[in-house]
Amino acid sequence: MLKRISVHQLTVGMYLKEFCGSWMEHPFWRSSFVITDPKDIEVVRASSIREVWIDCSKGRDLPAGQPLVSEAESEAQVDAELASAANAEREVARTTLAAEFTRAAKIVAKSRQAVTSMFEEARMGKAVDTHGAQRLVEEISDSVSRNPGAVISLARLKTADDYTFMHSVAVCALMIALARQLALDEQQTRSAGIAGLLHDLGKAAMPMEVLNKPGKLTDAEFAIIKSHPEEGYRMLLEARQVDDVALDVVLHHHEKTDGSGYPKRLKGAEISLFARMGAVCDVYDAITSNRPYKAGWDPAESLRKMAEWSNGHFDPMVFQAFVKSIGIYPIGSLVLLNSGRLGVVTEQGEKSLLSPRIKTFFSTRSNSRIRPEVIDLSRPGCPHKIVSREDPAKWNFPDLHEIWSGVPRSPG
Repeated sequence: MLKRISVHQLTVGMYLKEFCGSWMEHPFWRSSFVITDPKDIEVVRASSIREVWIDCSKGRDLPAGQPLVSEAESEAQVDAELASAANAEREVARTTLAAEFTRAAKIVAKSRQAVTSMFEEARMGKAVDTHGAQRLVEEISDSVSRNPGAVISLARLKTADDYTFMHSVAVCALMIALARQLALDEQQTRSAGIAGLLHDLGKAAMPMEVLNKPGKLTDAEFAIIKSHPEEGYRMLLEARQVDDVALDVVLHHHEKTDGSGYPKRLKGAEISLFARMGAVCDVYDAITSNRPYKAGWDPAESLRKMAEWSNGHFDPMVFQAFVKSIGIYPIGSLVLLNSGRLGVVTEQGEKSLLSPRIKTFFSTRSNSRIRPEVIDLSRPGCPHKIVSREDPAKWNFPDLHEIWSGVPRSPG
């Protein structure tokens, strides 16, 4: 029997089935667990959540005589009620990057907590909570709908220390944006997002000293790392209600179209569309991120490099769609305008990949900082044009990420 009760009726020993309210306001990343610590009850009561569902068949029941909010005979009834409430709260209308940044920052922070917990539980041998992952993917998907640049670019601002966790969040967002570009339906798009979130789950089974090694891996260490797709596949098989797309991407996101990938050395059409999508999104976020052994590349430079590798490494159709989804000059790219100003891409143009919005902040003619100005290159009659992509390492602006995101970049 499932019962909906007030948070003030929670006691140790109850099985908390679901929180009633926005997933972003939940005090825990997962919702289904037995309450064993009174501090967890305090955390729930201190949140904005006022009611929860408990499962009396898996934990302590409500004492006789206490009032119920409602009850349900099956999980399906609860899921339907929560889904209806969530859909009523969803906001997916297109918005500006600036408007979405605040919401995206909350989603990224919640996502980091969720993925970190997921990996830690997997490392301890616990079954993966794919239900919690679905809630997270829905929030990321809604943010991508409102403005794809916000959550994708913020997830890229990871440190070397939290790379493993935030990489999963970034790949999830990239997979959703790519799925939309490929005109996949909503179910396929959600599946792509879940696959992106879980694609590196097998790294939870890797030795930490190998996973976080600051230098080049030995052949033996690389062989260990190459086992993570199969380890992740094994972990997911042990979870309930596993998405088949996630299983496929977890196992095959390191395959290459020329057959030189791993673990199965699949070729061309032997690799599913979703695994080919995963390969592109995984590599892009990896090479644009700071790692223990190297600094990340500029987004536009990364796309140029990937284009060089695309013959034999990536599916050309998928790669072209990926470029369209994030732009020829992705958010955060440093560019030189014909006016001699340097600027950073803050948002993609709606009509042309060659006409993004630029925040200029430096004059190459006077070799000095200037008052920041946002220029929309797609505006009719705009005299400004991009002359070239610039290498950030050449200019060494320490606050480049803060200029376009407003978020100071953490060291690492």
